[in-house]
Amino acid sequence: MKDIYEFLETNQVEYERHDHEAVFTVEESKQLSPELEGASTKNLFLRDKKGSRHFLVTVPEDKQVDLKALSGKLDSSRLSFGSPERLKNHLGIEPGSVSLLALANDHDNKVEAFIDQDIWQAEAILCHPLVNTSTLVIPREDMGQFLEITGHGVKLIEI
Repeated sequence: MKDIYEFLETNQVEYERHDHEAVFTVEESKQLSPELEGASTKNLFLRDKKGSRHFLVTVPEDKQVDLKALSGKLDSSRLSFGSPERLKNHLGIEPGSVSLLALANDHDNKVEAFIDQDIWQAEAILCHPLVNTSTLVIPREDMGQFLEITGHGVKLIEI
């Protein structure tokens, strides 16, 4: 992806940009990011036991995720976190920058994306624009449009 902002504007996905210091964890995000209206997220880049399936699972920032239970919901073998190399290979980003917007780099749709239904209740979703030094506020309808354009669609899951 050359420029996520160009992609969003070309596809008429509305967003509001807020720059801040680099954040690598939810805790740092709470301290260093501005208070914004929208669902704050935690994004998990996961793989199955064989490494043949990859997942991006987006949940509320404060939700605990049981990977064993999640693997059953995703009809997958044991889940583990994908390596930084896999993250770079599949989504073109570095650790700390994981967000739904990275799906714009998944041209072959090799990453299955799932959003916790609690996130989808919010009017807007907060996302890193492929780097962890900004946060975008994207209206839910526009995020749905983005997911359709990237070929991933909106797949909700109860976690």
